[in-house]
Amino acid sequence: MNITSARFVKGIIGTDDALEREFPQVAFIGRSNVGKSTLINSLTKQKGLARASAHPGRTKEINLFLINDSYFFLDLPGYGYAKDSLAVRVELEKIIFGYLFDSPYVPKVIILIIDAKVGPKDQDLDMLRMLEEHGKNVLVVANKVDKVKKSEYKKQLGIIQEKIGEHLIIPYSSEKGIGRQELLHEIFDKR
Repeated sequence: MNITSARFVKGIIGTDDALEREFPQVAFIGRSNVGKSTLINSLTKQKGLARASAHPGRTKEINLFLINDSYFFLDLPGYGYAKDSLAVRVELEKIIFGYLFDSPYVPKVIILIIDAKVGPKDQDLDMLRMLEEHGKNVLVVANKVDKVKKSEYKKQLGIIQEKIGEHLIIPYSSEKGIGRQELLHEIFDKR
């Protein structure tokens, strides 16, 4: 399925009437500055749809997007940004964990985005384990693969696969368009 329309609906914190609609939800989660918003813009082919920033920790709420008038994409705040105050980090964790683990909403799939060059950090692996423990449908995207040297590409993807286990990994580059069709297929056609 291709994306033919995408629009920002609203920013939300906690439960919200908009999420009560019967649209499948696709949640995007990852560390701060891993490229969640840029990836959403790449999938929808709308550069300014999700506000991306070079500064980590920009997203402070769940940004809700209506896709093809039949799906919701949810851009969750990033986790792990240490320069925010403790109070801000705690508040962001409440938003993230509240949606993922305490709310009545069951996303069709949760896209866990990791940095392909850096590989999964402890925080990514902790998030993955929590999602698994809660029985969530998880798809891992190794983002920014264009930043990995060609000579190290295969080895790096092998290292990532070893760390995350049997989950499917989709190599992705918003800049080069790598992995876009495969990710769309996994989101809309397979899961």
